[in-house]
Amino acid sequence: MLVLLIVVGWGAGLLLWSNSRIEHVDALSGAANTPGTTYLIAGSDSRGGESVSDDGTAGARTDTIMLLHKAPGGNSYLVSLPRDTLVDIPGHGGYKLNAAYSFGGAPLLVETVEDFTGLTVDHYVEIGFDGVSQVVDSVGHVNLCIDQDVDDERSGLVMSEGCHDVGGEQALAFVRARYFDPTADIGRQERQQQFISALMDRATSPSVMLNPATQVRMAGAGSDALTASEGTGIIDVGRMALTARSAMNSGGTLSIPIEDPQYPTRHSGVAVLTDDEDIAAFFGAIGDGTAELPEG
Repeated sequence: MLVLLIVVGWGAGLLLWSNSRIEHVDALSGAANTPGTTYLIAGSDSRGGESVSDDGTAGARTDTIMLLHKAPGGNSYLVSLPRDTLVDIPGHGGYKLNAAYSFGGAPLLVETVEDFTGLTVDHYVEIGFDGVSQVVDSVGHVNLCIDQDVDDERSGLVMSEGCHDVGGEQALAFVRARYFDPTADIGRQERQQQFISALMDRATSPSVMLNPATQVRMAGAGSDALTASEGTGIIDVGRMALTARSAMNSGGTLSIPIEDPQYPTRHSGVAVLTDDEDIAAFFGAIGDGTAELPEG
């Protein structure tokens, strides 16, 4: 009984400590709720810092944008939203999706994604890219695979073909790199999903789960890297991780239907063009849990 109390007390204390370190932002739109639970996950270049995005807009960039949805029937889906997707940003018109954050921060990104997908966001979670390196180092390494030799000066990614245990610096380069890949942002989305799966496998391994010191390092690095919507705590983040793992284990990692991946625009250079009817049908099926999973 004493051992059980110590374990429970340790876990509760670690949760409270981690929860106190998460920054919060008033990101949710207050739109009418849609069935199921929807998480919007954004990877940002900075936490409150200034930068300039590829289309010239000022402010922090969100080059990684994922929608995670747990449907009422239990099916889970993880969808990478290409940052270059041409969308209508409320109050601004047609721009690439990642410009929404530059124009209006998390609230405008949430509103734009809701308008695009038809799903109401219940939890917004933003991960600072600087924190990716710290989280990986806190658990020692992650195992990542690549299908070619890469020496990419722009991202700093240096890997030979095959699978490797890599530390935080190379893991960060892995999720950011896109210029060496002829599929550009599409290939980067696949590597980002691979990274999430690898990190969860490592974080739930016995060498991490049974090591209190490693747990503290991981909880501290993870919570320090997070910004979440008001009311979203570490328990919600944990549920998000479990939902993402369920989606990946069941083959529920999907790609949006694309009409033209090289569509020339007036304001944003070359963008990813989608069809409104295709997008409505795609996210409608995700919303009600009937989206068809890829074979294999």
